[in-house]
Amino acid sequence: MQRKNIFILLIIPITFVFGFLFGSKERVQADEYWFNSKSSSISSEDFELFWKALIVLDKKHPDAKEISSEERVWAAIQGLASSYGDPYTTFFNPEEMASFDEDINGEFSGVGMEVGLEDGYVTVIAPLKDSPAEKAGIKAGDVVTKINDESTLDMTIDQAVEKIRGPKGEIVSLTIARNGEGELIEFEIVRDTIELTTIETSISPDDKNIFIISMYNFSEDSSLEFNNAIQEFIKSGKKKLILDLRSNPGGYLTSAVDISSVFVPQGKVVVTESFSDSSEKEDIIYRSKGTNLKLPKDMKMVILVDKGSASASEIVAGALQEYKIATLIGTETFGKGSVQEYLKLDNDTAIKVTVARWLTPLGNSIEESGLTPDYVVEYDSEAEKDSQIQTAIEILNKR
Repeated sequence: MQRKNIFILLIIPITFVFGFLFGSKERVQADEYWFNSKSSSISSEDFELFWKALIVLDKKHPDAKEISSEERVWAAIQGLASSYGDPYTTFFNPEEMASFDEDINGEFSGVGMEVGLEDGYVTVIAPLKDSPAEKAGIKAGDVVTKINDESTLDMTIDQAVEKIRGPKGEIVSLTIARNGEGELIEFEIVRDTIELTTIETSISPDDKNIFIISMYNFSEDSSLEFNNAIQEFIKSGKKKLILDLRSNPGGYLTSAVDISSVFVPQGKVVVTESFSDSSEKEDIIYRSKGTNLKLPKDMKMVILVDKGSASASEIVAGALQEYKIATLIGTETFGKGSVQEYLKLDNDTAIKVTVARWLTPLGNSIEESGLTPDYVVEYDSEAEKDSQIQTAIEILNKR
């Protein structure tokens, strides 16, 4: 399949947008893989056990006549997808596919929080700024045990996202297990249309010589907004910069590369899209485009990250850390470094499959382990001042 120039989205499932990491170049039919495939790792003999099990269930189970052949096939495909142990590889039945298509083509509502699978549990990566989830008191690291009294055990991320989102004004009930709390916490959150704040700029109230750019997502327009923020930083005459990527779930790959290009010398590797050894595709290297912006020659920079920093955030932070352009402060990032492709199996069903992984300039995988900050500093919600910001100020003022 020839690669086409189209935006790639790098975002973990969230309850108000997309619900998946969209790394595909286009939505294509899976038929081309079927007809072009000359070999498979599974032989016809391997399916004998499957057919035997199907026959036994058909003959023995009292509800066999209640289940259509299509439903059995869909369940089998979902089981096959889950056997890879990858929460982002999943099958969509007709209802799920229709909902998915609606999600990527239209507007819908939710509670505004990122969710991922942590050790098999649906876990809040972070509530988004000013979202219903944040206002209700949802915190990063919260484990969602039930959605509207339905257990999340064995739910895929896409299924959890589908159940949490819904019409504006309606209530969704979430049962939360929180570290340090002896009992489960019940939340009733009113869904709303989520309006994303991309970038905010400020001067540190504790040190007037430090400029702060807080970035909440990597939207299609964030490259332009970031350039405006950098120009504001340059005009301020300040030479110390904090880029706050905490609770930033990611977004467009192009935005991540463009923003990295402001700092990384032209031609240097920003990130590599690495395919499996069995793939016919060659690895794709994304390089810095450079910039015309005149950054201070003796500029010092810190990037703040946490468990809510994922995918595109990790690409930017990883590149600037490895080139020693910026010092990373905070906690280990989420580790969302894979690319999914969306393939239609027929007119009514589809599969979303992981096809590649992101590597930092030094070839380190972002997936699973994430990035480790140069200075690991936990956020203390009870402290009078932001402990991670305070550490950043100390580091910027050294020497």
